Amino acid sequence: MPNITIHGADGRRTVRQAPDGTLLLQVIGVDHLETPCGGNGRCGKCRVTVQGQVSPPSEQERQLLGDEALQNGVRLACLAAVEGDVTVFLTDSKAVQAISSEGTMPEFALDPIFEKYGAVVDIGTTTLAARLYAHDGTLLACAAAPNPQRVYGADVISRIEKSLAGKRETLAQCICGGLDELLHQMEQEAAISPEDVDTVILTGNTAMLYLFTHRDVDCLSHAPFIADELFGRWADPEELTLTAAPAARIYLPRCMSAFVGADITCALVASQICEKPDSALLADIGTNGELALWHDGRLLCCSTAAGPVFEGATISQGMQASKGAIDRVTWHDGQVCCHTIGDAPAVGICGSGIIDAAAVLCEQEIIDETGAFADEEDAYSLTQEVALTQKDVRMLQLAKSAICAGMLTLLGVENIDVAELPRLIIAGGFGSFLNLHSAARMGLYPPELESHASAIGNAALVGAAMLLLRGEYLTQSVALAEMSETIDLSSNPIFMDNYVECMSF
Repeated sequence: MPNITIHGADGRRTVRQAPDGTLLLQVIGVDHLETPCGGNGRCGKCRVTVQGQVSPPSEQERQLLGDEALQNGVRLACLAAVEGDVTVFLTDSKAVQAISSEGTMPEFALDPIFEKYGAVVDIGTTTLAARLYAHDGTLLACAAAPNPQRVYGADVISRIEKSLAGKRETLAQCICGGLDELLHQMEQEAAISPEDVDTVILTGNTAMLYLFTHRDVDCLSHAPFIADELFGRWADPEELTLTAAPAARIYLPRCMSAFVGADITCALVASQICEKPDSALLADIGTNGELALWHDGRLLCCSTAAGPVFEGATISQGMQASKGAIDRVTWHDGQVCCHTIGDAPAVGICGSGIIDAAAVLCEQEIIDETGAFADEEDAYSLTQEVALTQKDVRMLQLAKSAICAGMLTLLGVENIDVAELPRLIIAGGFGSFLNLHSAARMGLYPPELESHASAIGNAALVGAAMLLLRGEYLTQSVALAEMSETIDLSSNPIFMDNYVECMSF
């Protein structure tokens, strides 16, 4: 049986054996590689350097890597198979994101639903964010980390497919372990015992809560996409326990529908837009673009399939917001200028940088309104190391069009003129780092709303904290979810018309 020698980024050397035909990804393991597409050969992120006997590159692999990379021994672990003894060199691709657990919380009178210490966690598709509170409302600690389920796919659909393929328990254990690590980290920072945490609120989109609670996700995988569980309840101890909070009651906030989850319910609580007379549109922009419109006592919601573009997963040199990622792009003295996280040498580009780059290239007419490069080149170099390709621009167009068209559809259902909408609220960690002018310029949202737009940070986490700190908000969250109406965009003619129109820059 062939030997596979693996040299890790930390210098460690491991030797394993596997039969001929085994994919390198199966030998190395998903814990050591980025696999945003779930190992399906679509994203090109699981790059390794290989010496030895492996299968010849397929046309799919050639398109994702290019001839130069292949000549230097670079292969995709999800497509290259063992055909004899192999030596593999890993890079440090599992960088920890720069993630924000901050958000704007309104003032309110405390009435905690916990006795001693309480915690909240936002189970985002891409990231986990958590807070720990004392009974007097003091914020004791915050923590954040990448969602460990990302190794099974960057988007919800990939993980649903993995769950249906027999990975249900694996996915649940994976996220449970990630939550335990975050809670332990906060408890150590606050110098308290895990047994003293008596209440935990776990919010997230509907699919994340299904995957976390070991539920069968079949109802979320096909039409008519009707969830058989919308939560809004306390978990049974036999159903769900956390080693970092073994004595805690665990509450799962109410979801609105199959693809508009408890994270939006909590975000609405945080924004308090439904307590005000003026109309407002809330947008949580990320892997799942979830939108909510409050107008004349009616709450409309929808979910758009933006995909993981804003996390860099489908961009050729895209990456999470970590050291060396281009996060801001400007134009100065006739040339493009890039800022990187940590002021480190550029190694890729993250979501906010992608938005900026598109806006700048459009303003300088390097990209035309159709998304094509004006000089008919296939790429534009932002730095010596990082370029934006024509395919990257096309992927961005699909994502931003889905978000913008979703907004216009909700406004169209209520016959609201875009320019007359009083408020656009951008929620989510990604929105915290977003240049609102760039987002308007490249069409992530209608440009008429730029002067009405504001970002409120991780509203899902803030809303969950409000449920924890005042029992009245827990009741409010259930009422909001129950009164919401979900608009199905897949069969909506307004959405389809807007989707095509919003594709242009």
